[in-house]
Amino acid sequence: MNNMAQRPVKDASLSPIGSLETLSQSEVLLLTASSNTDTYRLFRQCALAILNTGSDVDNAKTILEAYPDFAIELEQQDRGIRMHLTKAPADAFVDEEIITSTREMLFSALRDILYSQSAFPHDVVADNSLAITNQVFRFLRHARALRPGVEPNLVVCWGGHSIGDVEFKYTKNVGHELGLRHMNICTGCGPGAMRGPMKGATIAHAKQRTHNARYLGLTEPGIIAAEAPNPIVNELVIMPNIEQRLEAFVRLGHGIIIFPGGPGTSEELLYLLGILLHPNNKDIPFPLVLTGPETSHHYFEKLNDFVGLTLGAEAQSRYQIIINDPQKVAQVMAQGLKDVTAYRIQHNDAFHYNWMLTIDLIFQTPFDPTHDNMRTLTLSHDIPVHELAANLRRVFSGIVAGNVKEEGILAIEKLGPFDIQGDPSIMSALDDLLADFVAHDRMKLPGGATYEPCYRLVR
Repeated sequence: MNNMAQRPVKDASLSPIGSLETLSQSEVLLLTASSNTDTYRLFRQCALAILNTGSDVDNAKTILEAYPDFAIELEQQDRGIRMHLTKAPADAFVDEEIITSTREMLFSALRDILYSQSAFPHDVVADNSLAITNQVFRFLRHARALRPGVEPNLVVCWGGHSIGDVEFKYTKNVGHELGLRHMNICTGCGPGAMRGPMKGATIAHAKQRTHNARYLGLTEPGIIAAEAPNPIVNELVIMPNIEQRLEAFVRLGHGIIIFPGGPGTSEELLYLLGILLHPNNKDIPFPLVLTGPETSHHYFEKLNDFVGLTLGAEAQSRYQIIINDPQKVAQVMAQGLKDVTAYRIQHNDAFHYNWMLTIDLIFQTPFDPTHDNMRTLTLSHDIPVHELAANLRRVFSGIVAGNVKEEGILAIEKLGPFDIQGDPSIMSALDDLLADFVAHDRMKLPGGATYEPCYRLVR
């Protein structure tokens, strides 16, 4: 992974593509290197990841260390703003011109980070569920991610960034079948199972002459800093935190497909299952398909067993597992979207934002994966099943942080692995699943150093 250090760098000066409101002097100051603000450091980190689109590195710390002299500054001009890049990765340029998608995503990051700082200051935390749901709505509206009046056709695809060639090809085939049926794609915007469906859908949309196709990528600062967006993404939205990112997925998406993945994919599945298990959501149609090639049969067996052992049969009933049949996946999803459309018409719910879905505060409250917080998570069958789902989601969120996020990596280096403890039956199921992830290279991108667990299970 150190080969990043040999890559050439380049300077550039950019103006926004399309329209971006001019910035105030205070906003420019927030993003000035000399101000040494948290906002500048965050923006620099996200910008560097975007400029590394296509990189095979999934470690934020490694990317930052490879380009120690990279700087990004904004200049307020009468005609608007200009973005100055110093010692940026040269791979982001073709014949001295920055790649268009990269340029677009840089200004999307600027838009979202500034809006997050101004509209949702960190010292003001919403303390009720509806307020947070409204925050997510306003953020998506500001990013122009809402499409009022368009019948449900946005399929969220979740899956790992660290997958093999066979699984990647399968995700591409599923995306192709979805695109042939005029469905749009939303993913976490990264490589692997997030890129594959978009790539397949791109070809299918071209075949069907589908205009204004959507390849929507939803991320958050900690993830994008380590997991550069793939170049197919034509709408990038950087949500303020993990929880609001997850809520954006289920509020925007009309159905969800889950491909093989690792701890991040498990986190997403547990989040969604916890919501669907809420009594208020019992009758709301939400098509959920778990799928992969024949070689992934073992993976889904393990994941299904884990869900059964921890959350029970009702949770298992909320999804369908389809192995090695992209066409069937698309057909099932197409029927599911018809059910969603009929339900929303019947209940006067919006097509573009799922207002009726109940999401408890426990799924919306930001979780800081510190050593203390990880150690004190309640993993017991004595608590309501949706709370157990929420805490298991937090376990996997912590593992993701320890694997790829700069802050988590530094915490592990300083204090050692996270301690995770709970009921013996739950810990046994967790141990079995995590060990399988490690054995099949689902924790990190393959080809790097041997995986060192960032967690320790305490019996």
